[in-house]
Amino acid sequence: MYQALYRKWRPKAFADVIGQEHITGTLRRQVAEGRTSHAYLFTGTRGTGKTTCAKILAKAVNCEAPADGDPCGKCPSCLGIDSGNFLDVLELDAASNNGVDQVRALRDEAAYSPANVKKRVYIVDEVHMLSTAAFNALLKILEEPPEHLMFILATTELHKVPATILSRCQRFSFRRIQPEDVARRLRYVAQQEAIDLQPSGAELLSRLADGALRDGLSLLDQCAAAGGTIDSGAVLDVLGLAGNLQAARLMELILNRDAQGALLLLDELYKGGKDMGAVLSELSTLTRDLLLQKTAPKGGAALLSGGFDAVLLDRLGKDVPAGRFLHLASTLQKASAELYASVNRRLDTELCLLRLCDEGLSGDLTALEARIRRLEDNQSARTGLARRSPASSAPPPEP
Repeated sequence: MYQALYRKWRPKAFADVIGQEHITGTLRRQVAEGRTSHAYLFTGTRGTGKTTCAKILAKAVNCEAPADGDPCGKCPSCLGIDSGNFLDVLELDAASNNGVDQVRALRDEAAYSPANVKKRVYIVDEVHMLSTAAFNALLKILEEPPEHLMFILATTELHKVPATILSRCQRFSFRRIQPEDVARRLRYVAQQEAIDLQPSGAELLSRLADGALRDGLSLLDQCAAAGGTIDSGAVLDVLGLAGNLQAARLMELILNRDAQGALLLLDELYKGGKDMGAVLSELSTLTRDLLLQKTAPKGGAALLSGGFDAVLLDRLGKDVPAGRFLHLASTLQKASAELYASVNRRLDTELCLLRLCDEGLSGDLTALEARIRRLEDNQSARTGLARRSPASSAPPPEP
């Protein structure tokens, strides 16, 4: 039976975790020195390794022959936890077990010593979904935990976890994985799986992953199913991102202040079934990428969305001031927010395009400043032209 790449290549030891060395190093030392806590809280965005590290930690504290804080992966405890046969290491989803009754049952069960391993470990995913009563029930056992018990809580929304829970856990914040680390891991997996992944494809996939290695592996899995060489063009085709090229065409017309061409292209997209909200969203994403590349040309590559080619961004952003992109971004954000309550989405989108093509139609200070700047640029251009043509201003010769 085929197994998805993100499951097949899930790290089995701390040494295999990518981009979270500040966490894995601390956890390995705690295990090696026997100084593990009774409660941990792992926070961070999706796909950064929270649940993976929780499972590795559960194996490490129960491993019969740990090596430098890493589980051996060969002893009965490691094999039993990996297979899910040991009920002493239990993974719970707080989204579906968020009631006080479930937490009370867990608390009563936790009082008993583990049958197969040294420590009973409960991994509670998305712990912020617990109800207030469930948090209160969990707090009691976190205050006075049995020696054989360990809790590992994971959440993507730290602000929803009560301070009383936070104060009783060791907190570890998982970072977004850098695109270069994601690309390197994708190339390694592709090599092991005999997938023809080109550097341009790995770079694009790493940026589309948005800091989540799991998302990157899922995207690679989807592209590999199509067969053939996986380069940037193949990624755009397989993932249905070729529509971004239409957004780039629309942006080019906007930057050239071609209102008629922009409206005609929008009409073409509308007749083709394109949602107006999606059009504004793609333009907003492209504007953000252009603004980042303009203001942070060296270090901003890691911040880009990944949906647009670097050559395309260079071409569109050439000779366009950052202030223009700021105006585009704010106008698009405002129009997108108002679109949900609109009675005529197409009309509102058309009005937005007209404002993007001509700042003077916005009626705010930004538009006024843009018009003054354009008048100054036109005046400078005329002055320069006059200076380069002295013969035109010379008096006519005498007869």
